[in-house]
Amino acid sequence: MIALIQRVSEASVTVDGQVTGAIGKGLLVLLGVEKDDDEKKAQRLRDKVLGYRVFEDDAGKMNLNVQQAGGSVLVVSQFTLAADTNSGMRPSFSKGAAPADAERMYEYFVECCKDKEIQTETGIFAADMKVALQNDGPVTFWLQV
Repeated sequence: MIALIQRVSEASVTVDGQVTGAIGKGLLVLLGVEKDDDEKKAQRLRDKVLGYRVFEDDAGKMNLNVQQAGGSVLVVSQFTLAADTNSGMRPSFSKGAAPADAERMYEYFVECCKDKEIQTETGIFAADMKVALQNDGPVTFWLQV
C-alpha cells in the first residue's frame, strides 16, 4: 500500500462539478492499493501517515504530525501509484489490486483515519476527479508499507 502525501494549505476534490471533499491545512493523501494489501498494512500505513512529522513546531522544525498541527486529511484513490514503470514507455498496472479489492482497502483506510478522530474527507473511488491543492512548502513524501 502506497501513500503519496503532500502538506497543503488547502485541497479539494471535484467530481462532475460537485466538491466531494475539501480541507484547509492538512495532508492530501493519494492512496494506491497493490495486490496482497490487507487490513494490517492499511493500519500501519494510516499510523505512518497520521504520525509523520511534516508540520513545523514553534522553532520552525518539521516536528509535528497532522493532528498535532490541527490539520485534516483528504484521501484520494490513485491507482497509478501501483504502476510498474521499470521497462518500456507505457506503465504496467499488474501490481495493482483488482478494482473491488482496491475499493475495499481504500474505504478501510479512510475508516481507519476516521477512527483516530481526525477530520477525513474523500474523493469518489474510480471517479474522474479534479484535485486542486496548494502544496505548502512544497512538502511531499512517498510512504509505503
